[in-house]
Amino acid sequence: QVQVVESGGGLVQAGGSLRLSCAASGRSFSTYCMGWFRQAPGKERGLVASIKWSDSFTFYTDSVKGRFTISGDSARNTVYLQMNNLKPEDTAVYYCAVATRGPNVYDKWGQGIQVTVSS
Repeated sequence: QVQVVESGGGLVQAGGSLRLSCAASGRSFSTYCMGWFRQAPGKERGLVASIKWSDSFTFYTDSVKGRFTISGDSARNTVYLQMNNLKPEDTAVYYCAVATRGPNVYDKWGQGIQVTVSS
């Protein structure tokens, strides 16, 4: 069984920074990609950023480009999301997800962590 645990959320003022961390653990599993999703109240969950270990390809949704940076360590199944110049619209529950069955097939999820940006 794979466990995914996030940390690092909290409350920050607009323009501030936060760093989210995620670690996946368990027995005998592969990780093709790891990513961060977010869900704001009344909105659907969407992909914010992801990293594919085979070629280190990274993806960012348009609204966070230039402000967020995803990084990680495939050997340790850890991923980080550095969030700079945060805006109130970044307020959401952030979920770490792991693709264990193939690229971009996210099947293991963390419990979610709240990020609140005050104006």
